Amino acid sequence: MEQQLAVVMRDAARGRVPEPDGSIDVVRGTPEGARGALVMFTAHLVVAADVEPDEIHARVAPGDFASWTAPDFFEWFGERVDGRSGSFDVVLVAPGERRSPAAALSPAPPDFDHPRVRRASRYRSEVKVWTDRDRRAVLVVGRGLAGRLEVAFEVDPDWRGHGLGRALVTTARTLVPEGEPVFAQVAPANAASMRALLAAGFRPLGAELLFQPR
Repeated sequence: MEQQLAVVMRDAARGRVPEPDGSIDVVRGTPEGARGALVMFTAHLVVAADVEPDEIHARVAPGDFASWTAPDFFEWFGERVDGRSGSFDVVLVAPGERRSPAAALSPAPPDFDHPRVRRASRYRSEVKVWTDRDRRAVLVVGRGLAGRLEVAFEVDPDWRGHGLGRALVTTARTLVPEGEPVFAQVAPANAASMRALLAAGFRPLGAELLFQPR
């Protein structure tokens, strides 16, 4: 199952997104990194969970886009997969590239503690952490949904507004294999992070809602 979802994500990252035909695909099985996932592209819904397609089609209909984001559907889906929903995020992606890092970062020491790292470690595997000399910023890269590479970052409030966030995510692209897609999830209202990612060459891919163990 992870392989099927991974293929969907990899193809979409490389420009081969699902057709905007209003259809719903159900990828059976529990996805790596979540109890279940609702992944939305333009006019196309991918449901990844250990559920029968008939169960999903009884709740949401092809082309009925309002039903795809209805609170009662989210509530039912969470109960069905025994998962707690996270935030409804925009998903962005950029390819890894070979060039000099944009920010002076070094691997964080083993005892480095930060809320962003703790959260990433709960939901991702192979987590790696970098920070600057003064620990004003933290960059995290790990394996998340369907084994994809995901980036998270945070800048100390006193240092925001100086382009450090953009430098962090630009550097993230140099820390992954060249050409391999790296994904980022951003709450729609988080304009600062969205601007940083767009400036670093990330492009919007769709949106998703992940359900984690309760």
